[in-house]
Amino acid sequence: MRVPAGSPTAALALILLAAPDAAQADGPGLLALGAGAYDVLHGNTQTQFRLEYRFAQSLLRVIQPLVGAFSTTGGTFFGYAGIRIELPLGDRIVLTGDTAAGYWRHGRGLDLGNPIEFKSGVELAYRFARQSRLGVAFDHISNAGIAKLNPGVESLLLVYSYPLGGT
Repeated sequence: MRVPAGSPTAALALILLAAPDAAQADGPGLLALGAGAYDVLHGNTQTQFRLEYRFAQSLLRVIQPLVGAFSTTGGTFFGYAGIRIELPLGDRIVLTGDTAAGYWRHGRGLDLGNPIEFKSGVELAYRFARQSRLGVAFDHISNAGIAKLNPGVESLLLVYSYPLGGT
């Protein structure tokens, strides 16, 4: 099977091949707190508050699980579980990609059309000396076409991650 060079599958394959030597899987689990804008591209922007736990344990040395939830000032709720891949860019900068699935409850604003939704995102963060991080995250949430109605929403957040456990 040939994978097109510009596809998401090719990007994931490249990260999986490049990341094993750079992965910092021995670090602590992280409690991530985020605040920012929900539905930033459709004109019905609300404030979003997020809480996420990023496990230290890894699969295949680079894939790490996460669980989280967010709520918006418009009453939208999303609870999810998924995976992330971290790619350190030097000693202090960390690029993280994640994907998750979970339960979504519609509040005010755009109706995503299904209680099961999928989140994918990216975060660019600065890692401080004691392993805490401050970053900017951008996410997209949609139902991936499993329902007739399939709009999506995007979030832009400031995220602070605090290490739990060893440093």
